[in-house]
Amino acid sequence: MNSKVPTTRQRNWISILPHIIVMGIIIFIWNLIAPKEAFLYGAITYLLISYLLRNLIPRDHRSGIKNNNSGKFKEAISDFQKSYSFFTEYEWVDNYRFIVLLSSSKISYKEMALVNIAFSYTQIGNGQKAKEYYKQALSEFPQSIIAKSALKMIEAAEENVLK
Repeated sequence: MNSKVPTTRQRNWISILPHIIVMGIIIFIWNLIAPKEAFLYGAITYLLISYLLRNLIPRDHRSGIKNNNSGKFKEAISDFQKSYSFFTEYEWVDNYRFIVLLSSSKISYKEMALVNIAFSYTQIGNGQKAKEYYKQALSEFPQSIIAKSALKMIEAAEENVLK
């Protein structure tokens, strides 16, 4: 039951402000060093820092996404479980990801991990495990639109099978 993995990105637009402030500080520092190229060097420095933070810290999450996109759902489940564990242990990183990771996502890494684990279980045909993880996502993140929608679809499919 392998299908193209849907990807949606929800942005928390207010979190763009810290990004602008961080970039401004970097440009200011470069202005002290090389005034003529401050904006260019500041922008490049910001992009480099942003890229490194987003690729090094949530590496298990990124590996899970890559495995999901490659159809390696069992490996993706393992990666997302590691990601969930990391962001549970270091919850402050997830809570302040707009500063720590320069990420403006509305959805936390923990929520993403849970719904991605559930999605991966649906792709390998284990609807029961998928439901468990979607319910866990709703338990921890009651406003999770993804988990609510997915549970409704699974329950509707189960009703159709029973009819």
